[in-house]
Amino acid sequence: MTAFQLIQGATVFRNQPSLQVSLSGERNPVSCTGLRSRHRLGNARRGAAAVFGMVLTVGLVILAAVTIDFGQIHVADTELRRSADSAAMAGCWELFDQQVAGNDTQDVAWEVHSSADEYAFANTINSESPSLDYSDVELGRYSANEGWDTSDPNAYNAVRVTLRRQSGTNGEVPLFFGSLTGRSTQSLHTTATAAMMYEVSGFHEPSSYSENIDLLPFALDLPSWLAVLAGETDDEFSYQNGTISSTSDGLFETNLYPKGTGAPGNRGTVDIGGSNNSTNDIARQILHGISKQDFIDLGRPLAFDENGELGLNGDTGISAGVKDELASIIGKTRIIPIYTQVQGNGNNAMFTIVRFEGVRILEVKLTGKKTDKRVIIQPAKVIARHAKVDLTGNNVSSYAVTPVMLVE
Repeated sequence: MTAFQLIQGATVFRNQPSLQVSLSGERNPVSCTGLRSRHRLGNARRGAAAVFGMVLTVGLVILAAVTIDFGQIHVADTELRRSADSAAMAGCWELFDQQVAGNDTQDVAWEVHSSADEYAFANTINSESPSLDYSDVELGRYSANEGWDTSDPNAYNAVRVTLRRQSGTNGEVPLFFGSLTGRSTQSLHTTATAAMMYEVSGFHEPSSYSENIDLLPFALDLPSWLAVLAGETDDEFSYQNGTISSTSDGLFETNLYPKGTGAPGNRGTVDIGGSNNSTNDIARQILHGISKQDFIDLGRPLAFDENGELGLNGDTGISAGVKDELASIIGKTRIIPIYTQVQGNGNNAMFTIVRFEGVRILEVKLTGKKTDKRVIIQPAKVIARHAKVDLTGNNVSSYAVTPVMLVE
């Protein structure tokens, strides 16, 4: 076969994939099995990738749905806690107001629930306003070392609120992708406790010169205070709606000042600030309380030491120069220091203070015979602003309490 014939044969058959031309010019069939196998393998890979992509997409969608719903639950839980905290604090402030007003236990409970429910309603959860059942608001006494107790309504200082987003109360929180995750709603509940702590161990220095602490510079001996609490003194006055009457009200009274202290020349006045306070200093403290400058002049913490004691210098004499200032606070509440002993005489006397208590001024008479002079007080619950809290529970007041704070 000539070269021309070989080339011509190759040209004739070059476009027929099923044949090949040998160098000898003979035509032989070619197997297509390899080509078809590679084609099917490519199609299979593309199909597997498509299936994997679909599975991955579905997984990502479900993961996104779960993430969004978990975010929804987290936000709702945060809002639930915020609402419960607000309700508990509002209820506790209402408890204080009701106790000051002298209302009975049942009225106090209703008013506290109403206030707590109002604030819970104002703080929406998942854009819905919750409500509180009557049983969701509890009143009790809370202390740092004993926790929660409901045995003595007269000692209540705390409010506990349980707020729910459940099927029977306020409804469960709806979820966006319940059809994908298998859960269309989520049940939530939380509890918050707010309290006015009785464990007052002293006072922090006010942060500014415009702030003061309603602490009188007159100390009362502990036995006289305990006699008042035990009902062993007179009950000749009552305070109701801003009016003082000569009738009993179940709160017993005692004379604060002037009073024998066991130390010659001292009648119960103490220096809270610089030594040898002038009459003007005492008058200012009666009207406006203890100032930041008084703390600076005192030069040491106004708080109990590790033994639960605080030493304050005594001031001598009985000053009628403060009668007008004392008369101006009749009917108002103040905090007084309670002491156990006095050592020394005159300006060298040192009062050992062991607690702070809240009182109301009922009568003032500082003229005439010494035996007729008096400042009559009775126990009254007072908010001790800037108070230090004794978390050990060793320093406990009966009528001086801290501002409302969250404790649980």
